[in-house]
Amino acid sequence: MRIIRAANELQPGNRKVCLAIGFFDGVHLGHQQIIRQTVTDARQHEAIALVLTFDRHPNTVVAPDRIPQLIYSLPQRLRAIETLGSDGLLLLTFDKALSLLTGEEFIRNLARDLGRIQSLCVGADFAFGHKRSGNVELLKRIGTDLRFTVHGMAAVSLDGKAVSSTWIRELITSGELDAASQMLGRAYSLAGTVVPGDRLGKGLGFPTANLDTAGLVLPPNGVYAVHAQFENQTRQAVVNIGSRPTLAQPKPQLRVEAHLLDFSGDLYGKELELIFVEKLRDERKFPSLPELRAQIARDIQAAQACF
Repeated sequence: MRIIRAANELQPGNRKVCLAIGFFDGVHLGHQQIIRQTVTDARQHEAIALVLTFDRHPNTVVAPDRIPQLIYSLPQRLRAIETLGSDGLLLLTFDKALSLLTGEEFIRNLARDLGRIQSLCVGADFAFGHKRSGNVELLKRIGTDLRFTVHGMAAVSLDGKAVSSTWIRELITSGELDAASQMLGRAYSLAGTVVPGDRLGKGLGFPTANLDTAGLVLPPNGVYAVHAQFENQTRQAVVNIGSRPTLAQPKPQLRVEAHLLDFSGDLYGKELELIFVEKLRDERKFPSLPELRAQIARDIQAAQACF
């Protein structure tokens, strides 16, 4: 999948463009429906299937006091979109200038820079542009003028409730990871860059990779069996999410620490994706570090039984 940063980079030649637009956090079942409809349109009309998304949540600029914790990191989101078969992805930087465009200005600028748009696909409740001035009705009016079809896709329902990123975040926070996975259409995973820690795990004999998960929604504190993926490798792992209450810390910090089984190597600066398999236990405080070490060994055995 080709990734471009500006619409005029596409240069489609004589080919038309079928476009999907959204932030697509989690790339859940509803998002997949939008993108697959775009790919279907493109194949039917021998057009280019292009997904447009943004590098950060729009609230980062327009409502910084209401930025949601995200389900996926940007690399995760791009990988999930790629699996759906689009030809390209237009990744726009959401900045102040972009936020000030009206919905109509945004779409007409896209049409000018992309060339001939054949179809445009969004969610039925999609709102965009300065002060949310754009919606599906506006898209249909512009589509009539510029001769493109608009699909306002109805939400996908599961168990009688519309699938949404907001609902999935609630499921993750409450620890209902199987239900979240059903909404996502794939096993729930958490990804972040490996950053230096305090090497306590190594001192205990179980070195850990510490993930930077700032801005992401996290499952409840506890110990989990996971598959850890990095650089096309997959390893069995145990991850602890919590503030490490056994340690005497004046200012405990929430950490995500993964111990990869049968692995030795340097992961600093690399992205690590943790695919959750099963929760092993809640986080708890142990009387001493030796007792914590013994419990970690038991956690590893329990994780191996899960696999």
